[in-house]
Order: sequence, then C-alpha cells, then structure tokens
Amino acid sequence: MYDQAHDTALHAIDDTPGRALRPALFRGWRRRCPQCGSGPMLKGYLKVRDRCPVCSEAFHFHRADDGPAYLTILVVGHIMAPMLHLTFTRLRPEPLIMATGFTIGAVVLSLYLLPRLKGALVAFQWARRMHGF
Repeated sequence: MYDQAHDTALHAIDDTPGRALRPALFRGWRRRCPQCGSGPMLKGYLKVRDRCPVCSEAFHFHRADDGPAYLTILVVGHIMAPMLHLTFTRLRPEPLIMATGFTIGAVVLSLYLLPRLKGALVAFQWARRMHGF
C-alpha cells in the first residue's frame, strides 16, 4: 500500500545548513571525528565506529563501500606510474630490483592511504549530511 505522506517525508529536501567541509576532511584524513576532531573515527584499521567516544556523534549510517579503495588505486597509480617511468629511463636498474622496489612502494603507500581516504570520505558524507548511501 502506497503511503504518500511517508514518501514525502523520506524525500524532503534537507534545508539545514551544511557543515564546514575543509575542517571535516582534514579531521577525517587524520582518522578523527569530523565534528569534535578528538575522538577516533575508526575502530581498528578500517571499521567505522558506531559513535564518537568523545562527542557521541553517530557514524553507524555512513557507508564508504569501495570508494576508498578506488581512490587509493587512483592516487597510488598516479604517483607510481611517473616514478616508474623516470626510474626506468634515467637509472636503468635491474628488472628484478625495480619490480621489487616498486611493489613494496605501492603496497606501503596503499596501506598508508587506505584508512586516511576512508576517513576523509566518511567526513565528506558527514559534512554534506549524506548519511551514507
């Protein structure tokens, strides 16, 4: 049965003002609560907490899904590809040494960026009041 009042309430435009995006992104990059900046946003490596332990801001509805992984691949690829080209054309190292070095570099950079990009993406959702997807 179709309930028009319920459907209208679900799709109402949120007229509340947006939150400051830049500070929220910076706090999210540091894996901190985008509201207070002091509580940890992540529990473990990538799990988003249900609430901030300091200010009790709710995070249980934010879903980053595959966004941080795609952004990590994009950033690591744009950093490593030019470095690979420059290393190969100027230094000409042995193939095994070059492959080993760039493999380790890509893995370390990916492990560093993934939780920070996830924090920034959740903070972006929080700042824009997106409440997940």
